[in-house]
Amino acid sequence: MSSAAENRYDVVIVGAGIVGLATARQLLQARPELRLAILEKEAEIAAHQSGRNSGVLHSGIYYPPGSLKARTAIAGRKAMLAYCSEQGIETRICGKVIIATRDSELGRLRDLEERASANGVRAERLGPERLAEIEPRAAGVAALAVPEAGIVDYGAVCRALCREVERAGALLYLESAVRGIRGDRQGVRVETAKGEVAGRLLVNCAGLHSDRVAALDAPVADGTHIVPFRGEYWALRPARRHLVRGLIYPVPDPSFPFLGVHLTTTIGGGVLAGPNAVLALAREGYRWRDASPRHIAALAADRGLWRLARRYWRTGAGEVWRSLSKNAFVRELRRLLPELGADDLERAPAGVRAQALRPDGALVDDFAIVETERAIHVVNAPSPAATASLEIGSAIAAKAMDRLGRG
Repeated sequence: MSSAAENRYDVVIVGAGIVGLATARQLLQARPELRLAILEKEAEIAAHQSGRNSGVLHSGIYYPPGSLKARTAIAGRKAMLAYCSEQGIETRICGKVIIATRDSELGRLRDLEERASANGVRAERLGPERLAEIEPRAAGVAALAVPEAGIVDYGAVCRALCREVERAGALLYLESAVRGIRGDRQGVRVETAKGEVAGRLLVNCAGLHSDRVAALDAPVADGTHIVPFRGEYWALRPARRHLVRGLIYPVPDPSFPFLGVHLTTTIGGGVLAGPNAVLALAREGYRWRDASPRHIAALAADRGLWRLARRYWRTGAGEVWRSLSKNAFVRELRRLLPELGADDLERAPAGVRAQALRPDGALVDDFAIVETERAIHVVNAPSPAATASLEIGSAIAAKAMDRLGRG
């Protein structure tokens, strides 16, 4: 990069994941004349959450009616299907079954059915016989079938979005981690690993580092910050992929934001099993040995995390045990798929979820966007953000255009 005067833009977006790229697309579609830069700390786009996930195209059944997650996931699914059709990206609407494996889960299954109705999501109550027609190898006392759920390769979506915004004139700066943010009379200056960029407005879509980028601008008022949770996956060996036709999920615990280990087919023809949810020992802690002393010290001093741990220590201990013991992981999966054995699984790449946590120990359930004098910060955008990304991008773009003046 050269001088900030030569690198001045209308909008500077931090993060070349799916939300940042979708925001860039929506801005340039609405205002093609905008000068736009995208800063990415890695050497490639979609290096973390956007490129390390199961590829599920969510229906919107899980989320509280009226929440940003519910609204954007439902509309975002339709927008994503239309975008993939336009770009020639393969999708498959394979459907999902959410299975109650014991009578004690039937109440929660009924609650999900009511939530589906409130959100306008099609869901059919199934008995064991009807479940066997859809997923012959699955087992349960009852289930919900959600026919609109599907799969896609979000990495391919990111590559298409990146091509589109670059053709529209956006400049992508790779290996450009943000090191500082300060205001000036015309907006904001952003110091990066490769030099300085200036803009009228900053949009922070930095995912796992969104709180750190936000703190360079202004502390988040309520102390919300990111805690990374690793999600570990196993893959079914090719000879056993026939055990799963679509997407098989357990009934989730409504008090916990993670859905529990499940089984999902992928666009590439594989079947993933997982993820669990284990506290990561680094922001990009994809393995137990990926540990940052600075990060571990911050976790140890995090009062909100200690409060969360006191509330969910049994759940957390179970997640850690399933991480350390393949047999324990398989036992959890066998509740859904009794024929599955330990020899049927092989390791698959893990992902890390950027989960926002409040100082009182409450996990932020909904998407969260915070505005400051010179920036728009996406401070919480975990799953189903990939499904909802085009709608989230539209919402951010609308806020940005209000700030810039619609021209």
